Amino acid sequence: MKTLLSQLRPAALMFAAFSILTGLAYPALVTGLAQLLFPWQANGSLIIQDGRVAGSELIGQPFSSPMYFWSRPSSTTPFPYNAASSSGSNLGPTNPALLQSVQARVNALRASEPGNAAPIPPELVTASGSGLDPDISPAAALWQLPRVAAHVQRLGISAADVRALVLQHVQGRALGIFGESRVNVLLLNESLRRMIQSSRPTRGR
Repeated sequence: MKTLLSQLRPAALMFAAFSILTGLAYPALVTGLAQLLFPWQANGSLIIQDGRVAGSELIGQPFSSPMYFWSRPSSTTPFPYNAASSSGSNLGPTNPALLQSVQARVNALRASEPGNAAPIPPELVTASGSGLDPDISPAAALWQLPRVAAHVQRLGISAADVRALVLQHVQGRALGIFGESRVNVLLLNESLRRMIQSSRPTRGR
């Protein structure tokens, strides 16, 4: 019994020590450093507009209004852009269900912009592996320009204004070499929303 206790005591002490070290001290240190050095990223890269949380720069959102730019499709369940259930469709390139869903998206985009005969960028009709992509390519944003411009022109916003806004939101490759140029849809739409608000006459004038 004494031999057993002599073996259990150091094992228990080691378990307690490493539990405190890896379960409390290390997470607290990493969390503290993150909050000190990178507070915006550590808190989810949240975008605050007019005192409200518009979303995260890292998580895509659905936009259905024709007045705004649309995000890349999402296949997360049980609803699109579900950050708690990141996933793709898991459909292979030859799966008829994938072909049908892509064709349905093509038809919907063509119906939304009947005068736009330009080729549709692939990311506007295919979901990403995560289902949460917040970005689209500059080409995908500019493809939607005629629809968006047509809906905001009555507010005094020209197509040139909208195009300039898109180009302002083009982000280059990471470190100049990684990835591709991209446009964050949420940031672009928030800027467009502010442009729309500023173009509307103030009540009482």
